[in-house]
Amino acid sequence: MEAHQHSPDSSSEECTVLEAPPGKNTCPQHAGKVAEMYCSACECALCEDCMSDHEEHPKVPLSQALEQHRSSLQERLGIVQNRLPQISDALSFVKEILQQLSNQRTSIEEDIQSSFEDLHKQLDVRKSVLLMELEIFWDSLIRGEGDITATCTQTEEALAGEACVASLQAERELAERLAELAGLGLPCQPEENDQLDLVMETDGLRKSIHNLGTIVTTSAVASQSEAMGAGLEQCIVGHPASVTIVTRDKSGGACKSGNAILSAEVFTPDGSIVDGEIVDHKNGTYEFVYTVPKEGNFALALRLYDQHIKGSPFKLTGAKRRGKSPGQKKKGSKRASSALGTPRRKTQNPIEDDLIFRIGTKGRNKGEFTNLQGVAASSTGRILIADSNNQCVQIFSNEGEFKSRFGVRGRSPGQLQRPTGVAVHPSGDIIIADYDNKWVSIFSCEGKFKAKLGSGRLMGPKGVSVDQNGHVIVVDNKACTVFIFQLTGKLITKFGSRGNGDKQFAGPHFAAVNKNNEIIVTDFHNHSVKVFTPEGELVLKFGSNGEGNGQFNAPTGVAVDVNGNIIVADWGNSRIQVQYGSFLSYINTSADPLYGPQGLALTSDGHVVVADSGNHCFKVYRYLQ
Repeated sequence: MEAHQHSPDSSSEECTVLEAPPGKNTCPQHAGKVAEMYCSACECALCEDCMSDHEEHPKVPLSQALEQHRSSLQERLGIVQNRLPQISDALSFVKEILQQLSNQRTSIEEDIQSSFEDLHKQLDVRKSVLLMELEIFWDSLIRGEGDITATCTQTEEALAGEACVASLQAERELAERLAELAGLGLPCQPEENDQLDLVMETDGLRKSIHNLGTIVTTSAVASQSEAMGAGLEQCIVGHPASVTIVTRDKSGGACKSGNAILSAEVFTPDGSIVDGEIVDHKNGTYEFVYTVPKEGNFALALRLYDQHIKGSPFKLTGAKRRGKSPGQKKKGSKRASSALGTPRRKTQNPIEDDLIFRIGTKGRNKGEFTNLQGVAASSTGRILIADSNNQCVQIFSNEGEFKSRFGVRGRSPGQLQRPTGVAVHPSGDIIIADYDNKWVSIFSCEGKFKAKLGSGRLMGPKGVSVDQNGHVIVVDNKACTVFIFQLTGKLITKFGSRGNGDKQFAGPHFAAVNKNNEIIVTDFHNHSVKVFTPEGELVLKFGSNGEGNGQFNAPTGVAVDVNGNIIVADWGNSRIQVQYGSFLSYINTSADPLYGPQGLALTSDGHVVVADSGNHCFKVYRYLQ
């Protein structure tokens, strides 16, 4: 074996220079040289030959610089990955909006087609009318000559034939007709002129057609739009108050056109809504004028495309106009209870149950809610929430784990516009009261649409339940009536009307059914709970307006346990009461106070679940039966 020899030209100095393996820490300026340092100022790797050019620059070992760069890169990667769920949710929201726009586009296309088809039909009808008028006019001109000529021709044909008994009657009729014609005083000069024209004023119609129809849209978004004016804080009882709404685009720029879909609602302490009027100034600004009927605390909700604008809902104070009197002392007033205030803690005879968990925040994503209302619990361990302003139903396990959601906003069968009530049929079907669509939708347990019922009968279905026979109980908030349907949609019976009588309602909300198949209804504005037979006969009524034991300030959700105890969500007092004709106790909610509770149900494992609408979540409490 030959010994390794150096090249004759090699020197000992050259042999000591380190050469980097190809592609690893190689100096970018000097091929084959190892980069061991890093210039922080120039952000480049340095070998020995580079050092002289960077003597005064700050330098660190290359390994340290690489480690720092990797660490920084890893940190940035983590930041971006943490944002991925938000971006994904945002994309989902955008896809929902795109789907809604696509549905609206399809609807508009259909409207355009049908509108122009109708106009086409109207034009065809008008064309037929004009042609008919022309024909009638022409017939009137030539009718005299035609009658004489035709009668003469018929007579000549009769005379040319053989005389017989059979032709005698016909000839007698021709003779009478000829006598009439001979006796006519026909003028020898024409009584008509030769003018026959068509006047068709099409210029105005063409201009109207040119401007017919407008595709309306706006760049206004709720998150940037704002309200201003004295009516946002205080209002005088009986006097109009005004609020100005300025719509803005996504960049905060003021919109210059109107036609945005804006809604305004003023909620009174008892849960009713104050009437008001929205004026579109057609320049991107709107004015809402309202008048409060009495003193108290109110809430003003301003929504643009079903989304609250900046600061909404606003807290208002209604006060009487007071004059100053010398020496007059200001009397103290008792603060009215309101779902918008923090409830006072009830300590008398509470059930010592604890909050198990709460689920939800305000939003449009999974596990987030906007004005959740109805609640149902299935025998299979599921909790169903009617997420009203998000136009969907969300489903969770009894432990609060999100399972699924379904619902597409719209006004066609199978779509949801404002779901307020939800129930589960023994068959597993999910029954949803759609307040704005004025019908009840039936979906499979997987969320597939099956049918609707009550269309044309219902005015504002709020709550739904199912009785022992599998019939669907519908509480119509607007009609103040309880309807009972078969699952096929056939109406079995109905009872109730507007009023404050025993068999009347004032804004009823939800219903439950006990083991006797009796229907329990919360009568919101009458501050009471009523129990009826399936035929609508009153069995029991309890409750009055107030804050005491057994009193209500607008009851909403209701459920019944296996012992027949009735559990009621007391909306205005922000609490849950348990009653059996008379007051029994409270559910202890003081650890995490409720804020305007709505729907309520008992889970399959015996807990109380309630829609805490004001806090945009639902809560589950232990319940000792």
